[in-house]
Amino acid sequence: MTIEWRYATRQDLGVLSLAGYLGADATDRFTGAIGWALARGTGPVILDLTGLLGWSAGGQIAVAQAARRLAERGRRLELAAIPADGSLVPDATCPPVTVHCDLPAALVAHGAQDTIRQWHTDDWPDPQHAEAPALT
Repeated sequence: MTIEWRYATRQDLGVLSLAGYLGADATDRFTGAIGWALARGTGPVILDLTGLLGWSAGGQIAVAQAARRLAERGRRLELAAIPADGSLVPDATCPPVTVHCDLPAALVAHGAQDTIRQWHTDDWPDPQHAEAPALT
């Protein structure tokens, strides 16, 4: 099982939403999604985990690595809706990661308004956003 992702820009931040299971077999795809966010957005990246079914220790490490990668570019990672089966425990090399209870709370914290632009993988499970360009 792998993940699907959608990236949306909003004012001076990005929202990277995941669906599926973030395990060892999905970390490369997740790393690619972080690269997509770095190339197409500015400001913090809110990692929306609402659609995530769970994550392995390897998936959690990939999230911590993403936080470091973003910090190297002067951006920060924030989490929304951590899965119930675990919490992210970053090591001492990880920059601080803000955790929000859900995506609406994260957006309110930033005063974020409407989506400006978005992209998603082919099998993103949200039919409301079918008009967004799909990626392969």
